[in-house]
Amino acid sequence: MNASATPPPLSPVERAQRQAQVVRALQAVLPGHALLWNAEDTTPYECDGLTAYRERPLVVALPETYAQIQAVLRTCHTLGVPVVARGAGTGLSGGAMPHTLGVTLSLAKFNQILSVDAASRTAVVQAGVRNLAISEAAAPYGLYYAPDPSSQIACTIGGNVAENSGGVHCLKYGLTVHNVLKVKGFTIEGDEVEFGSAALDAPGYDLLALVIGSEGMLTVITEVTVKLIPKPLLARCIMASFDDMRKAGDAVAAVIAAGIIPAGLEMMDKPMTAAVEDFVHAGYDLNAAAILLCESDGTPEEVEEEIGRMSAVLRDCGATAIAVSRDEAERMRFWSGRKNAFPASGRISPDYMCMDSTIPRKRLADILLAIAEMEKKYQLRCANVFHAGDGNLHPLIMFDANDPDQLHRCELFGADILETSVAMGGTVTGEHGVGIEKLNSMCVQFSAAENEQMFGIKRAFDSQGLLNPGKVIPTLHRCAEYGKMLVRGGKIAFPELERF
Repeated sequence: MNASATPPPLSPVERAQRQAQVVRALQAVLPGHALLWNAEDTTPYECDGLTAYRERPLVVALPETYAQIQAVLRTCHTLGVPVVARGAGTGLSGGAMPHTLGVTLSLAKFNQILSVDAASRTAVVQAGVRNLAISEAAAPYGLYYAPDPSSQIACTIGGNVAENSGGVHCLKYGLTVHNVLKVKGFTIEGDEVEFGSAALDAPGYDLLALVIGSEGMLTVITEVTVKLIPKPLLARCIMASFDDMRKAGDAVAAVIAAGIIPAGLEMMDKPMTAAVEDFVHAGYDLNAAAILLCESDGTPEEVEEEIGRMSAVLRDCGATAIAVSRDEAERMRFWSGRKNAFPASGRISPDYMCMDSTIPRKRLADILLAIAEMEKKYQLRCANVFHAGDGNLHPLIMFDANDPDQLHRCELFGADILETSVAMGGTVTGEHGVGIEKLNSMCVQFSAAENEQMFGIKRAFDSQGLLNPGKVIPTLHRCAEYGKMLVRGGKIAFPELERF
């Protein structure tokens, strides 16, 4: 099997025979309780946070030691069986969706914090450690781990590394790639590998940055060394209301243009604020067309000065109301709405699909107005919440997955958002990854030659294409079919697709 291969369909009898073969081989290297293959046991693993697409794995392996991980990988490599590594399953792009003829390799039992070094401000943790647990372990030393995805209470550091996750404070403190020093893992052949070092730099090619964000296609991550930073003495948050979406978008650009780098700079539109206010009662202005959350942290003197500067910029940009958190409880209340945007949306819609494009900050208002027109076009609601400071959008398209027509319209809506983002000078993903969700949109952003270069890297690590196959990189055939589909539909928004 190569890196772009699609498995031939198997009959139920052939699939059962293949499953029995894999189970027998893995029973030789794993204890009985660490192996699942009956339908009722493997069904919970059929998708990640992107629930619109599901596939039951052939087998689920739950190793408990590094030696068992190594043995599982060597066994699967020998048999030519695909492997999909899985953390907490909170990903939103289908990156952890199982392979129908493969093994889902769960890292859930690798949940130990191996060390916290206050002197070097680092922590060494296993891949299954929850993001928030790192900060909890570092708190007695006055330190914390900066990247904070909305799912940080549940998502694991291995998945954060695989997707290069961010969070509401990524504008000032960076994404996962900026906060990780070293990653250990195994290749598909079961060989131990290590990327980066405990120092700030490592000799040779920067393969650490290559592995971070590689979505489980290059290596199975087992241990991560993360940077820790001192907790700020004080943090305060501004909640600013705007009666016009363009004014809010312009305010974001104006804050950055003023030379201010807030600890967090988030934006929500009216439908989203209504959803979260009903859920967590954060005190949001329900009459505002959009609200901005702008946070400052540091010493009390630094915070006071920066809050004053940001407030002045926001007023000059047309803010209709400004509230500044008076204490830590109120600051956390302001952020509670943003942190609960996804579960709040789940209360008002049977399903939602969260997109993840990134655009230049100056085009924020343009993309939001375009999305409003798409709502009419596809007859589906969309609530918007995003990391405004770095232009990372998270439109949540609401639909009912039990209605095939709604699912189809949702897919078209999502593709339209991603393609429009590219046309505005942006990218198809910021932090959620490509997975299976954005494969078609990758055809728009990257040429056939560029996709082939990505496959070249994949083959260098995994010549048989067994680690998380069918994800992230679209094949030439897939892009050709996507181009033909757009031509049939009378839509060639991007001349790049004519080459296919």
